Amino acid sequence: MIDVSKLDPNFKYEIMKEPGGEHVTRCFACGTCTATCPVREMNDEYNPRKIIRMAILGMRQEVLTSDFIWLCASCYTCEERCPQDVRIPGLMNAIKNIAVRQGHIHPSFRAQLEVLFAHGRLYEITEFDNKKRAKWGLPEIRENVEGIRKLFRKTGMEKLVKDEGGAE
Repeated sequence: MIDVSKLDPNFKYEIMKEPGGEHVTRCFACGTCTATCPVREMNDEYNPRKIIRMAILGMRQEVLTSDFIWLCASCYTCEERCPQDVRIPGLMNAIKNIAVRQGHIHPSFRAQLEVLFAHGRLYEITEFDNKKRAKWGLPEIRENVEGIRKLFRKTGMEKLVKDEGGAE
């Protein structure tokens, strides 16, 4: 049951101000996005149409704290088929941006940020990787985290990660 007193009628307008969220109110809940979504094939509970409907209704807290906004694979299948040009992958990113600013960060996203901050890339390059590269005549890859850490500092993202190595 929806508690009308907890709805935020301005939430959809906040989403529309975000890059990618401009077309949220075009959705008329036809269900094409959900019917063609490969994530939905793997998880029956994932429903882009429902997320969009909740956002339009103003169910701010439920949307921003939902695990489902983080599941979009950005495959663009829904965008290609949407009769209203809602552009759902961009919309999900717009909602995630708002969620992050509000302090709602999915643990998997935070884990990726921590690896990126620690190693300057999403995948750590090991000695084994460099031995394989040498075998193929490729140059060694060295960790260089200064650039990414500078970017994290400038954007304020460093406060979203805990650095296990003690570096800043």
